[in-house]
Amino acid sequence: MTTSIRAAGAAVLVAALLAATPLTAQTAPAELPGKVDVSRVAGGTYKVDPDHTQVAFTVNHFGFTDYFGLLGGSTGTLTLDPKRPGAAQVTIEIPLAAAVTTSKELDAHLQAADFFETAKFPKASFRSTRVEVDGERARIVGDLTLRGVTRPVVLDARFTGAGVNPMNKAATIGFEATTSVKRSEFGMKFALPVVSDQVDLRIVAAFEKAE
Repeated sequence: MTTSIRAAGAAVLVAALLAATPLTAQTAPAELPGKVDVSRVAGGTYKVDPDHTQVAFTVNHFGFTDYFGLLGGSTGTLTLDPKRPGAAQVTIEIPLAAAVTTSKELDAHLQAADFFETAKFPKASFRSTRVEVDGERARIVGDLTLRGVTRPVVLDARFTGAGVNPMNKAATIGFEATTSVKRSEFGMKFALPVVSDQVDLRIVAAFEKAE
């Protein structure tokens, strides 16, 4: 009986320790490498981190729901001087063949002439022409080229962090941006108007300082 009581007590103690360990880990303060602190931003040229830069697009489907898709693998550069933030320049290229949704059939259709026509136009690109900075936010005016058509767009951007990436030791800057475009202006008129002409874009972009 005594042995059983001791075993039961040990089991309870082990269980208590296991339960307490995750709680301790969750409540311990964590120091994030990136912080929303413009003083951390160093001037120079940065390259897009393609693994942590995403473009999400949203259209309305038949008036029932919003439907989402995602593009990754972007490349490009950001050149900036913290003393002259309005002089910053950014260029990004987005491989359209990387577009994914929750439907394999739609993923394939997006590559066809009804939409991106990636056999002829494999990439979309954005090039800034003017940057208007207001603290941690900015309006980035530029040209979006898609399917061989170039149209002006304005990105409403927000600085989301700067610091050193602990994985590769690269100085990194992060931004988020939103904008809306009309797909018909780029020759994509399939299923209008039951699939919305307006496409909302949300961009999260990480830039690593070039050596």
